[in-house]
Amino acid sequence: MPDCLTERSAAIDWNKVQQTMDEQGYATIPAFLTKKECNEIINTYEKEEYFRNTIDMARFRFGIGEYKYYQAPLPTMLQQLREGFYPELAKTANRWLKQLDDGACYPPLLSEFLTECHQQGQTRSTPLLLKYEAGGYNCLHQDLYGDVYFPFQVVFALSQKEIDYTGGEFLLLEQRPRAQSRGHVITLEQGSGLIFPTNNRPVLGSRGYYRTKIRHGVSTITSGTRYTLGIIFHDAK
Repeated sequence: MPDCLTERSAAIDWNKVQQTMDEQGYATIPAFLTKKECNEIINTYEKEEYFRNTIDMARFRFGIGEYKYYQAPLPTMLQQLREGFYPELAKTANRWLKQLDDGACYPPLLSEFLTECHQQGQTRSTPLLLKYEAGGYNCLHQDLYGDVYFPFQVVFALSQKEIDYTGGEFLLLEQRPRAQSRGHVITLEQGSGLIFPTNNRPVLGSRGYYRTKIRHGVSTITSGTRYTLGIIFHDAK
């Protein structure tokens, strides 16, 4: 396994990932982070110098739990994850835009995309570390943060299900137009990643592609503590 997370990202079978994204709207990346790397990220949680803001989810009725936004410059591992996943996901994003007849285009490099965010006043970093205790959950939502947003984000499981916690499955809900919603329940092993849409995805129908809005959340943690790393590619206002 390559030591650099940027190199590890490049080694992913992106053709398979893109096919899976097209077919089901999301894709998992198994065993991407090592247990040691997961623990290193978890250990940043109590070090306030790494973070720009802490959110008590219950206060804003987002759910029950807490998350912290990392401040820029990001820790090396997070920066490598953000830079490593972006280029291939930008290719998928641009292909989806064509399917939806959207004239926008995402640049090939993260630095170029972040320049577009900053030009629109979106300058606050968005990668975040989430912590849930027993009874915690996350309501279905979207992470847009401004007019400029990247259509994919990635979440990494840092804790091991059935050992560190129980419950706490990842939830995706597709709000299909003029039809009932479709739900996905996804279980991630420690170190695995999940790529999913930030806002919507194209679905092929009888009259071409149509937009299906996606929201995500977390089911109730029934015991233990669950840590998750969220990699969001656009910055926030």
